[in-house]
Amino acid sequence: MIETSSADTATVATKAAAPDVTQEDDDIARPEATFRFTVQNISQLKEQVLSPACYVRCLPWKILILLRNTTTPDRQQQKALGVFLQCNGECDSPGWSCYGLGELKLMSHKPDGSHLCRKLHHMYHCKEDDWGFAHFISWDDLMDLENGFVKDDAITIEAHVIAEAPHGVSWDSKKHTGFVGLKNQGATCYMNSLLQTLFFTNVLRKAVYKIPTVGDDSSRSVAFALQRVFYDLQFADKPVATKKLTKSFGWETLDSFMQHDVQEFLRVLLDKLENKMKGTVVEGTVPKLFEGKMTSFIKCKNVNCTSTRVETFYDIQLSVKGKNNIYESFKDYISTELLEGENKYDAGEHGLQEAEKGVRFDVFPPVLHLHLMRFQYDPQSDASIKFNDKFEFYEEINLDQYLQEIPSIPAHYTLHAVLVHSGDNHGGHYVVFINPRGDGKWCKFDDDVVSRCSKQEAIEYNFGGKEDAPYLARRATSAYMLIYIQTSQLKYVLQECTEADIPTDLCERISEEMRYEMVRTCGRKIRCRKFKSDTSVTSAKYYAKIFSALKQFFTLQALAGSKYKGR
Repeated sequence: MIETSSADTATVATKAAAPDVTQEDDDIARPEATFRFTVQNISQLKEQVLSPACYVRCLPWKILILLRNTTTPDRQQQKALGVFLQCNGECDSPGWSCYGLGELKLMSHKPDGSHLCRKLHHMYHCKEDDWGFAHFISWDDLMDLENGFVKDDAITIEAHVIAEAPHGVSWDSKKHTGFVGLKNQGATCYMNSLLQTLFFTNVLRKAVYKIPTVGDDSSRSVAFALQRVFYDLQFADKPVATKKLTKSFGWETLDSFMQHDVQEFLRVLLDKLENKMKGTVVEGTVPKLFEGKMTSFIKCKNVNCTSTRVETFYDIQLSVKGKNNIYESFKDYISTELLEGENKYDAGEHGLQEAEKGVRFDVFPPVLHLHLMRFQYDPQSDASIKFNDKFEFYEEINLDQYLQEIPSIPAHYTLHAVLVHSGDNHGGHYVVFINPRGDGKWCKFDDDVVSRCSKQEAIEYNFGGKEDAPYLARRATSAYMLIYIQTSQLKYVLQECTEADIPTDLCERISEEMRYEMVRTCGRKIRCRKFKSDTSVTSAKYYAKIFSALKQFFTLQALAGSKYKGR
């Protein structure tokens, strides 16, 4: 299907230069590439022609050129050259999609000539696998020798493609990144993004593995369900399921997740883990990683009276509305409020007094969770709305100035994860960008698809402020949560977590559960084949024997204590 409505129609003229030889990249998973296609005997063009394939994100991209008869504003028929960018055109499978940016350039061979450039962006899928311009250039302008587009009856089109990792086809996250994603249950929204950030907080993952869960009901134990998710994320080759975790969490329906925000979900999950860790070798891990301290105060202006209270926090909510960047939000957070008039402070024996009210940070934790207040109640509309205002945050920040006292170890932090929401308060899509090793090499986790990405994609593209930027696949995209790790604690927090760090009894229990799941799956498939394809008594006995043999085999495997990784 050929469309032109959403392609950018602005034409950019650039001076011709000696064409560079584009080096073919052997990595077919690359995020971008430039390739050219020369069409010989252009004056005799009758049918559409396709270029050889250039692979980007493991999908074949081609330049499609054809003749089109278009109608001018005065209703005259005009012959024109149509140029399109095709993605995965030979795939008949439904359900795949890939967002891509493209630039199509008609090359001029004249030294002082100008190339004709047009840009486009599109979400490619099985019903719209090509996108471009039905009227890229009129036939008369193309054949005009003064323009220099035709030489020896041939034209050259150059295409530059930038694409996101595809969904539903031809993408092996484990192979291309070393990591796997989480299956989307349909309405678990922010949960997958948050689970990935906790998994990559390696010291927490090691502690979760060491929580004693022997005897726990696997359908109700949050700790064991999280151990299983972490184990699968570490060793599996395919996207990991989270149904058991959602069931164990107590929010029985998926709608329950929609009724809670990410901050509440994180607090409840960490609270459950902290309680489960009490009395074990990993007791205190959660507060050690995430707990900070602040002092709330009220100080009278005219009498010597001050009230203070030390509080702990696991996260900080920062205002976005009216703030340009993260530093302005921290400054606003510790700004004082004047209590005066009808709002004077009751200072006991001193009576009602004018006073200043505020907070000061005492200690920031090693892992700092910052919730950006993108969603807030709007009294005018009597509903929650999303603020997509531009809000800048940085790869490294220093928070010394917001502490009551200058710390012995600088409050210098490195960005570890950016949780992103696209859409409005009624719904949308959630992804997370993670810097797994704290070395500036980022990955994008989009449910079951994981891909490498640039630092710009992870940070700058998620400032917000743009409803429909071409480089964004979805509208109103902006960060709603940031995770920073204290730079001096990076090695500790992101320490390596290997199979040796997993208790033997946990490995055996998970392996046993996996074997049981395989037997059940095989049994269902055998029963399905038995009733669908053959109902004879002989066949029924045959399938029953296979099922029994499989069950006996896996039972012997369990008794032998062998470990199945599911690889």
